Amino acid sequence: MLKTRVVTALVLLAVLLPALFLLSQTHWALLMALVAAVAAWEWGGLVGWNGPRRIVYGLAMGGLAVGVVLGLPEWIEVTRTADVLPLYGLALAFWLVVVPLWLRYKWPGRGVGIPVGILVIFPTWLALVQLRILGPAVLLAILAVVWIADIAAYFAGRTWGRRKLAPSVSPGKTWEGAYGAAVAVLIYGFSLRHGLFGGEGSPLAWGGVLLLVTAVSILGDLYESLLKRQAGLKDSSAILPGHGGVLDRIDSLTSTLPTVACLWLLYGGVKG
Repeated sequence: MLKTRVVTALVLLAVLLPALFLLSQTHWALLMALVAAVAAWEWGGLVGWNGPRRIVYGLAMGGLAVGVVLGLPEWIEVTRTADVLPLYGLALAFWLVVVPLWLRYKWPGRGVGIPVGILVIFPTWLALVQLRILGPAVLLAILAVVWIADIAAYFAGRTWGRRKLAPSVSPGKTWEGAYGAAVAVLIYGFSLRHGLFGGEGSPLAWGGVLLLVTAVSILGDLYESLLKRQAGLKDSSAILPGHGGVLDRIDSLTSTLPTVACLWLLYGGVKG
């Protein structure tokens, strides 16, 4: 299993890293549209849909993204970024207000699968496209926030974990792991603040952003864990050997990337 995980990870890196740094903005957007389509197909499984409905939903999500690329090119070039702020704002409200309630009351997802899937997946696709305009290295650094949070939470939880964070949703996660993730993200974020992000804003505000990003990354992880538990699934699919599905790899990104994009547009990127 470990060998399979490593091989799959190396293949993904061999494909995605060159694509991130070398593809044109349009081609990157189209590649991410394919990822969004697969994620939407997996989403259908999490909310209990049958095979044909899942395929249609995946194709529709991919078609929506491609439609934006072809019909609204200003969205992927960010020349009129104010147009997308309501979408990111809605996504942020979903993660900060709705998801904590969803986790508490464990609502079923089947009846609201279509709109919630759009709200989870489409803003993630758009953020993957728009944040790349800041530079491939900047987007990679943002993605790394989630990876660092996951790794730190795992090791801090194993070492000091005592109090369960959400025992009925994800028994392995602890509050100590969450604190470890927050500390690691703060160290990482402040180390890059001046070199990669220009050192803008006060240190207090920067720290607040990093803590917010850490919190929403945990919410994204817990939310997918709840949906998988409700669906009786271990993974969202088996499309990535040793890793499960696309949603298993981007669960925290679905909450983190729209949050970062929303904050970026609010405080530094809005035009038009």
